[in-house]
Amino acid sequence: MTKDDFWQGVRGGFPIVVSASPFGALFGALAVDNGFSVFDAVFMSMTVYAGASQMVGIELFGNKVQPWLIVLSIFAVNFRHILYSASITRHIGHFTAVQKIFTFFLLVDPQYAETEKRAERGDPVTFAWYLGFAMIIYIPWQFMTFLGAFFGQMIGDPKAIGLDVLLPIYFMSLVLGFRKRDNWLPVVAVSSLASVAAMHFVGSPWHVSIGAMAGILLAACLPPPKQQPEPVTLENEA
Repeated sequence: MTKDDFWQGVRGGFPIVVSASPFGALFGALAVDNGFSVFDAVFMSMTVYAGASQMVGIELFGNKVQPWLIVLSIFAVNFRHILYSASITRHIGHFTAVQKIFTFFLLVDPQYAETEKRAERGDPVTFAWYLGFAMIIYIPWQFMTFLGAFFGQMIGDPKAIGLDVLLPIYFMSLVLGFRKRDNWLPVVAVSSLASVAAMHFVGSPWHVSIGAMAGILLAACLPPPKQQPEPVTLENEA
């Protein structure tokens, strides 16, 4: 692990902290609003660490849904992480088994996006860079969850002041970051339409996985990009 790569990751992840911190506070406030204690909210953030599924989980806990259905619903929302891990595997083949455990635990949406972009630029995806980028997001996320849970009751219902719209805006910015890729528009369009239809006919949170699968199926049917970037590893550098 090199210090330069680690601090490069920290610097790269710092802007994400600014945009993601409100979600941590929002989760903490919503968790307490749904009957969680401050400890429960922080513990869930530390162990689940997946913003969207955390939101789904607390809503279901608040409605006293059966535990098995809560687990299944969180899995449905987190299905995209299976796709993320499959995608970045080509970039982290040089990681050790222990490093991969930390890699996949810390694999959230901005982590995936930046890992892909770094590889596309031709920069090596080192574990030091990955860990630096991840920790500058993970640690503040826990702190903001605590603040939101502790002080959330002072602002009343977070939805009343529009904080609930921050999450979809954030995800939209991540999706737009890949707009220069081949076949981006048709894949996003089909995935969005399928997700909206599934939301209407099937319901939440299954619309997330159904929309993702629709986009994957279309991408598999479309012609591949003319030039595929070669994954960069430490072995390639040598």
